[in-house]
Amino acid sequence: MTEVISVRFRNGCKEYYFDPKGLEIQAGQNVIVETAQGPEFAQCARGNHQVEDDQVVKPLRGVVRIATDNDCHTAAYNRGREKEAFDICRRKIQQHKLEMKLVRVECSFDGSKILFFFTADGRVDFRELVKDLASIFRTRIELRQIGIRDEAKLVGGLAVCGRPFCCATFLSDFTQVSIKMAKEQNLSLNSAKISGACGRLMCCLRFEHDVYEEEIRKTPGVGKNVKTPDGIGTVVESVPLRGTVKVKTGEEGNFTVKEYNREAVSVIPKNKS
Repeated sequence: MTEVISVRFRNGCKEYYFDPKGLEIQAGQNVIVETAQGPEFAQCARGNHQVEDDQVVKPLRGVVRIATDNDCHTAAYNRGREKEAFDICRRKIQQHKLEMKLVRVECSFDGSKILFFFTADGRVDFRELVKDLASIFRTRIELRQIGIRDEAKLVGGLAVCGRPFCCATFLSDFTQVSIKMAKEQNLSLNSAKISGACGRLMCCLRFEHDVYEEEIRKTPGVGKNVKTPDGIGTVVESVPLRGTVKVKTGEEGNFTVKEYNREAVSVIPKNKS
């Protein structure tokens, strides 16, 4: 077992393990941690705890210190610097007539680098833009092209359900989403209704999929012959999340349709009457 703390960077959802280096750190405290890009400001999501050794990526980087008031002032200063850099970069993009959209700017904690995130339909020659920005800010400049799903995660917003974007609040990674998932959830296949603000299939189709699969497995599907308390019939409607089925019993011209809990019916195998 290895003792770690879990931290989040900025408004990110993903948690990373760091060695507390003997410090007792509580959830919610700000910390300075050592990363591959140098020291960074982060927030502890979960205090000291033990995890299995195979869950830790070696070498495990450590906590430098619990953030001081001066560290918090530095972080706030960097946020202000980011806003200034965003405005300047956007003007420079217009001056150079580049087909790109600036999404976000992040300044490293020690001020040694400014990272600009942007979207574009294709490749963009931004070499002159980098030169201009470097001459203005006198630090290392990095431009990084991202996809539209990443843009939605960084910018945030409200989804069609009225809640904040899943990707911006709790989903740590993007996973593959397919039309098949929408079909299994009995949703309209109208792309406008199953797509998020980013224009791609909604992330919730994926993280709800396992529940749907389990409920579908336990619920007789449409067309199945089942035995009910009122006799043998055929399922004409199945609602897996409610755990109910509507079954047609009787003969053609003199049949009834009744709703049952799935626990009250049993599927009749095809090779049996």
